[in-house]
Amino acid sequence: MAHEPGGPGSEAPGSEASGGLEPALGFETLAVHAGAEPDELTGAVSPPIYQTSTYAQDGVGRPRLGFEYARTQNPTRERLERAVAALEGGGHGIAFASGSATTAAIAELAVAGDEVLIGDDVYGGTYRYFERVRRPGGLAATYVNLATGQDALWEALTDRTRLVWFETPTNPLLKLVDIAATAAAVQQRYAGQATRPLVVVDNTFASPALQRPLDLGADIVFHSATKYLAGHSDTVVGVAVTRDAAVADRLHFIQNAAGAVPGPFDCFLVLRGLRTLALRMERHVANAGAVAGFLAARDDIAWVSYPGLAEGRHAHAQAAIAASQMRGAGGMISLVPAAGGRHGRTARDRAIAICEATRLFTLAESLGGVESLIEVPAVMTHASVAGSPLAVPEALIRLSVGIEAAADLIADLAQALDGA
Repeated sequence: MAHEPGGPGSEAPGSEASGGLEPALGFETLAVHAGAEPDELTGAVSPPIYQTSTYAQDGVGRPRLGFEYARTQNPTRERLERAVAALEGGGHGIAFASGSATTAAIAELAVAGDEVLIGDDVYGGTYRYFERVRRPGGLAATYVNLATGQDALWEALTDRTRLVWFETPTNPLLKLVDIAATAAAVQQRYAGQATRPLVVVDNTFASPALQRPLDLGADIVFHSATKYLAGHSDTVVGVAVTRDAAVADRLHFIQNAAGAVPGPFDCFLVLRGLRTLALRMERHVANAGAVAGFLAARDDIAWVSYPGLAEGRHAHAQAAIAASQMRGAGGMISLVPAAGGRHGRTARDRAIAICEATRLFTLAESLGGVESLIEVPAVMTHASVAGSPLAVPEALIRLSVGIEAAADLIADLAQALDGA
């Protein structure tokens, strides 16, 4: 499905689809209240979990309030969809069983013979899906470094392109893509044509607390809500948001037809997490900034990537973009240790030793929880891209900086680095 620029069905921020809350409310207020309105029946301040598979109908073909079957509709899921839509600036929310299920649903907007243009640094599972699931069925995927400006994008766009898909910050190298400039370039390239590609942004690393891609021209924004939105590493959910009613209708159809929906308790856990999202992100950003500064000052670190580092030998090349389109540089850091250390190890062996020596940073995949995590992407989250043009450095370490005391996190990394 291609987008019809300016066509009917586009919803402005603050529309009824965003939950009916005032668009002028601060993000912190929206995070607490969106989708969490008191229960209509009892006034319960914590909304109920509708743990049901089906609903009694008032007559044949007369479902009560439209509720027929829980794959199709669930009040708890609808609250979550409404909440994330409001936090992303208005539109329609569609929830799925995981971030990967969300990826698969959005990818269904392109069909065999179409092309998807994808940023060249993405989650390994995204690459795996497009290469091993969709490419054999005739959907082409082209990977482009969208962080270098619009020239590479412009050259790669064709009349077959149906989706322009990227993460920013990227995973795991933390490159930045200028969302507004990318969306404008797509608009310009297809000016005067009846359709153009949809701009799809994976906003998982930033969350709407730090970045709202729809406000910058994106057509679809989505999250692995497992990460920062839920924030406690206790559920697996995905959510997409769009202001285009036609696109939303199609995604809702796919949601129901394919059936990859989250259960009501999982939706409740994300809803609960959203209420502290603003506070948590403030702490994630503050802690990551302190940890990045510590790492950048060490001589045994070969490379650090953090969008908030604006000065020094590890200054991020796109720190200005981070400052312009984000409200904080995020809680993710990537680094490569220098070879050598106490035992004269290679950079790769030092990376493994560091990850296995931390005490507060848990060695685990995923990110965005209140606890700090550490991993080696090349053999963990990004094993799927090994041997491909998207392969990541084997000595790369990715940190998800949690909300613990920054001094304790720095001390933990210091002992691990010193011992490696």
